[in-house]
Amino acid sequence: MDTLILFLQLFKEFFVIGAFTIGGGYAMLSLIQGQVVSVHHWISESTFTDIVAISQMTPGPIGINTATYVGYDVVSQATGSHLMGIAGSATATLALVLPSFILVLLIVRFYTQFRNSALFEGVMAWLRPTVVGLIGAAAVILIVKTTWFQGTPSFAVVRENFPDWKSWCLLAAAFAASYWGKVNPILVILGGAVLGLLIY
Repeated sequence: MDTLILFLQLFKEFFVIGAFTIGGGYAMLSLIQGQVVSVHHWISESTFTDIVAISQMTPGPIGINTATYVGYDVVSQATGSHLMGIAGSATATLALVLPSFILVLLIVRFYTQFRNSALFEGVMAWLRPTVVGLIGAAAVILIVKTTWFQGTPSFAVVRENFPDWKSWCLLAAAFAASYWGKVNPILVILGGAVLGLLIY
């Protein structure tokens, strides 16, 4: 019964995340982190960061990859079963993509009728900056841990993600290579992996 409840909770949370995420995988990372780490405490901050890193390196959209890995980790840890973990992956992934699938079917049907509508343009004008904010929040969440005490927030760096000065140097190098050097993200990821192996 507890396992069934876990599956239902997993499906519900990822269905809601899929329904209210606009802007792709990076925009949904903050929502996923909020539910699985902060609300339900299914996984730790450091585990979530590891999952995001693996999701970034593996083929496919990062949001869907993250849901797949989170579903597996949550259920396999709770049940101790590899097969149940796979079922958790399938549940989280299906729940995440189902709202988009339904919405796209509706949009295909009605988009041509409303694409020149002033109301549609107004909604899109408000959604674009919202997407940028969600993507920015995802980056901050991976770096800064926020705790609330009597209504006052306190901020601290997630030490598991940046244990020493070498980690900060890798962060700075990756940012510089990506932002100023316009280096291909795949090369940045591979370079970070190689340097991590050499340094640690």
